[in-house]
Amino acid sequence: MSIDWEVADAAMWRSRREYLRPVKNIDPIRVEDLLGVDEQKAGLLRNTERFVNGKPANNALLWGSRGTGKSSLIKAVFNEFRQQGLRLIEIEKNDLLYLPEIVDEIREAEYRFIIYCDDLSFEEGESSYKALKSVLEGSIELPPDNVLIYATSNRRHLMPESMADNVNSSIINGELHYADAIEEKISLSDRFGLWLSFYPVNQTQYLAMIDHYFADFKGDRATLHAEALRFCQSKGGARSGRTAKQFYNSYYLEV
Repeated sequence: MSIDWEVADAAMWRSRREYLRPVKNIDPIRVEDLLGVDEQKAGLLRNTERFVNGKPANNALLWGSRGTGKSSLIKAVFNEFRQQGLRLIEIEKNDLLYLPEIVDEIREAEYRFIIYCDDLSFEEGESSYKALKSVLEGSIELPPDNVLIYATSNRRHLMPESMADNVNSSIINGELHYADAIEEKISLSDRFGLWLSFYPVNQTQYLAMIDHYFADFKGDRATLHAEALRFCQSKGGARSGRTAKQFYNSYYLEV
């Protein structure tokens, strides 16, 4: 099933039927909705603008703590440029073996595509990352200039790291030479030219997010903040944009 990209701005890969399903109801999140990630926003916006304008740009890996806005930023940046011919394809990690076929289908299209993979990481023994490596840089065929990979992960190097990996590393003439196991793990993440790191926000930033969501709130702000902090503690103390949004979803009608 071929997609009319003039009509569809985004699609999701469905492996059971092996086709791209057009997305009709796209998440409308905007860049200005994201707080506490100004440097990350600037970096991904700049990279994507270069890409849309036909200039050299990098595949991007957004890594760091859960709930800190990695996925939201990719969707928001897409919304920023979709009217300029940017298209988005979402694929799950377990379907990466289909990635070369997806790229083949769009490499001659007139639009520019971000292929988006959320929560990307691999366990020991998994091999699906090899298809990703091939599309990024590892084939005899040059990657198409109308396709970039944007991925999110909780792991900087996408694969589990252990102390055992360091056993065979060595210092030669004052330089660190990694063991083969480490080289294999770094070689994948190294193919992403843009790394953007995300960290938990502090209390002041968290409450600023609360105020952003409750911009029209007419009640006592101190009480609202206290409830928001209690909600955060009930979530294990994880201060993040995700927690702020969940608090809003739970309390906006009650306050």
